[in-house]
Amino acid sequence: MKFGWLLWWGLFWFSPWPMMELAGATTAPAEPVAVVVDGETLFYVRRLKSLPAQFRADKIAERIRQLAEDPYLDVDSITVTDDDISSDVMAGDTIILSVLDPDVAGEAVSRHERATKLAEKIRVAITQYREAHSIGNLLQGLLFALLATAGLIAFIYGLFKFFDKAQVDLCARVRRWLSHTRIGIFDFVIQGMLTGILKVFRLLMVIGSLYLYFSLILSFFPWTRPFAEKLFEFVAEPIRQIGHNIWNGLPNMIFLIIFAFIVHWFLGILRFFFSAVEKEEITLAGFYPDWAMPTYKICRFMVIVLAVTVAYPYLPGSDSRAFQGISIFLGVLFSLGSTSLIANMVAGVVLTYMRGFRIGDVVKIGDTSGRVTEVAMLVTRLRTLKNVEITIPNSVLMTNQVTNYSFAATEGRLILPTTVTIGYDAPWRQVHGLLLLAAERTGQVLHEPAPFVQQSALDDFYVRYELNVYAASADNMPKLYSELHQNIQDAFNEYGVQIMSPHYMTDPESAKVVPRERWSQAPATTS
Repeated sequence: MKFGWLLWWGLFWFSPWPMMELAGATTAPAEPVAVVVDGETLFYVRRLKSLPAQFRADKIAERIRQLAEDPYLDVDSITVTDDDISSDVMAGDTIILSVLDPDVAGEAVSRHERATKLAEKIRVAITQYREAHSIGNLLQGLLFALLATAGLIAFIYGLFKFFDKAQVDLCARVRRWLSHTRIGIFDFVIQGMLTGILKVFRLLMVIGSLYLYFSLILSFFPWTRPFAEKLFEFVAEPIRQIGHNIWNGLPNMIFLIIFAFIVHWFLGILRFFFSAVEKEEITLAGFYPDWAMPTYKICRFMVIVLAVTVAYPYLPGSDSRAFQGISIFLGVLFSLGSTSLIANMVAGVVLTYMRGFRIGDVVKIGDTSGRVTEVAMLVTRLRTLKNVEITIPNSVLMTNQVTNYSFAATEGRLILPTTVTIGYDAPWRQVHGLLLLAAERTGQVLHEPAPFVQQSALDDFYVRYELNVYAASADNMPKLYSELHQNIQDAFNEYGVQIMSPHYMTDPESAKVVPRERWSQAPATTS
């Protein structure tokens, strides 16, 4: 018994760290800490009363590394020695670690069995450590590093070549596409944006390849392998977390896919129905065919809004504060900047169902006349008689009078008026006859219904006559007016009746008419 106590105190003074492990022999089991050597976890140790678990693990790992670096140590010399207090794993006379009763508390093994397993793991770890730090292994790592460097250089060179070719091809395709659109003036903007996206994508690929390269290079050498594992964990952990979230959100994703399919199917039915209404394959009482597509767009918008509302809680991250903050920001931004937008949209809907005009109609809106080329939700576009494209916000249309010439022309009741002023000395019946004669000579004027003349005013010095003619189409109103005015001048000159416009001050010595022999003076052509 005295010999045992002497041995105990000798181990305490001459091998302090293993003996410090024994000091807490009566401590209850605690959270274990891994013993890591050269980046590999060998086993776990627990905290003793006077020694933290991390302290024990670090000291054991340090002793194993020292033994592995000793070229004269034979791994077969690592044995297990038992006494009343502990089972010691020893390398010759050096205690590597001691297994005490708290280390096997709650486990169905004895101290000796536990120490025997740890001894075998230490032998394997020392053998692997020596192989990893051998000259041959280091040369092999250096060779692999050179091959990886060459592969990285070749990859980056090929990447830059590929993206340069892709950029040229993309710019050519964009130019060809823009040449057939009305946004060609934004050619440089669109090309610059696409080129920037390609460059960002290329930069991300270069950064990713460099990250992978350094992780691979560091893994070839035992001293830097822990850093390689940390670099790998920086990427692997987020990917693992994303995969975990995707797996947890898989039921919601399945619901969203099925729900999107149902919404898409329903919108297809809506489009088919309203297309049939537009083609008059389906007729609805009081519903005009030209209302079909605007009504479809309104219904589609409402269905999409309802679908987004239903699907929102199932979107990944919809319950996060960041997602909610973005939603609030977009809502405030839309509410602040959408006043005129909503006004134009509402006006566009109202104009559609008012049927004030359709695409192709010749209209006059305020002081602007032209043909309607597009009726959109926000704006209406006109092409004037001079081929000038004019865009008018729909909210402006709601506050202006709209005159539709084409609508009356299709029903054969478009009346085009023109006014002349004739002196009181001209018989009004003759003036009526001259105006009707001019109308008869005008080719685009309808003879049924017949033109008619009205005396709209008896002014101080002349009578105001208004000639009203019926036109079959509103497409060539300027040409019709020009031909009609020419025929009016010819008829009045032919019969010697003076037109008093623009003003009548006093009776001239001779009537202001053009005799027939002067109608075709140079450089005029005979007509």
